[in-house]
Amino acid sequence: MKQLKYVGAKPKVSQKGISFDVSKPDSYTFLSAAIELLETLDFTATDGKKVNLHEVRSKEYNSQELVDLVSKYCDNVDAIFDEGQAGTDTLISEYRKKVAENPNLTHDEKQAWLGNIDIMHDYYLQYMTNERAYRCLLHILADKIHENHIESVVVPLGRNYGLVLGDIADVLRDHKPPYDATMRIEQKDGIGYAILDMNRPAPLDI
Repeated sequence: MKQLKYVGAKPKVSQKGISFDVSKPDSYTFLSAAIELLETLDFTATDGKKVNLHEVRSKEYNSQELVDLVSKYCDNVDAIFDEGQAGTDTLISEYRKKVAENPNLTHDEKQAWLGNIDIMHDYYLQYMTNERAYRCLLHILADKIHENHIESVVVPLGRNYGLVLGDIADVLRDHKPPYDATMRIEQKDGIGYAILDMNRPAPLDI
């Protein structure tokens, strides 16, 4: 069954137990914000303009709604789940190999570490599937920005919009053609805004 659901930060597994790397959050956290931006851009007339997204829909989607909406934008949603499975298998295989080849571990320590890796299989699978769904949405957003000749996007801060724009900037730098994209934060009338510029910084004009 195809699922997009929250699991949490990337796990760090050892012979001593399992912890979580908060610097690598679950991409599920950003799926709703990315979809909201896509849905809003769908209803925004754009052609080489600055896009001011004042009225971004503030909605948290459930698991099935997320799958349906990702399917709407990503041509091959099955590939997202297949890649999530393949990526998980590769990751776990690499982890198990490193443990098996570690000369500093006792037999019992190796067994404990390998057991912890196996316990986290489903967690890793969901984490990596969420990440691939999010990456797909970022690339769709980057393509829409390119196709519509959008020069900049302005969106109120909150609900992870700024973080999503920052990730889009990273994708645009590797886009074909590449963009010298930057994301910055500004305030106007006491309200914070995230501004994504495609080529060069532009004054905030809201």
